[in-house]
Amino acid sequence: MNNVKVFVLMAGLTALIGAFGAALGGTGGLVLALVLAGGMNLFMYWNSASMVLRSYGARVIDRAQAPELYEMVDRLRQRAGLPMPVVAVAPHQQPNAFATGRNPEHAVVCVTEGLMRIVDRQELEGVISHELAHIKNRDMLLQTITATMAGAISSLANIAQLAMLFGGRSSDDEGGNPFAALAMIIVAPIAAMLIQFAISRQREFKADAVGAEIAGRPDGLAGALQKLDAYAKRIPMDVSPAVAPLAMVNPLAGARGLANLFSTHPSTEERVARLMNKM
Repeated sequence: MNNVKVFVLMAGLTALIGAFGAALGGTGGLVLALVLAGGMNLFMYWNSASMVLRSYGARVIDRAQAPELYEMVDRLRQRAGLPMPVVAVAPHQQPNAFATGRNPEHAVVCVTEGLMRIVDRQELEGVISHELAHIKNRDMLLQTITATMAGAISSLANIAQLAMLFGGRSSDDEGGNPFAALAMIIVAPIAAMLIQFAISRQREFKADAVGAEIAGRPDGLAGALQKLDAYAKRIPMDVSPAVAPLAMVNPLAGARGLANLFSTHPSTEERVARLMNKM
């Protein structure tokens, strides 16, 4: 059911970018929108890991620098049937973690310094298992595509706004509908954001379930989620909103006052309840 929901949401996001392009420039606009999204996706496919690590200020570490962490990741990735990912540490006091990379062969698992200090061993295993689940489920590629497509829609909206401001098109130009284009400029970026966030929430539930299986028990992950959520509301993290959906819990939770519809993550209470139902 989780995968079906994600498929429907992805189909909606693809249809949205196509409709936006068509509203801006008819068939030509549709083709331009899809080419733009494809080009951005190709760029992000090859560069997403390095860009995300830079955004978090993370550094890659080896076994000698953090032997316990490295050996834990190695042991759990073998249990998950995955290649050894790159291990990284981000210099943030907020306890959090994320996975990135274009595929399981080029994946990164990153934890913050705060996470290493605050959680116990069982909880850390739960966190690592959750991030390995994202790799196993290939969520990093999916989230990269959804974020890029949402970004493409925002870029098209900005281009269309500039064209209208500077009289780049008239209402009787061939192709496109100026009224539909105006509506899409307002609605499409918001709709794309909502779809992106909904996909992110579904993948977090899936990673929790698979992560509990990798760890062998759900209570470590459940306990870690509760700690991470509590600390995220007290300790701010200076990170771009563009990479916030990759984190295990919303790193910008301290500034959050919006409804769950506008959240990149499900509520921690619901995530913990689902995990504990597995016991």
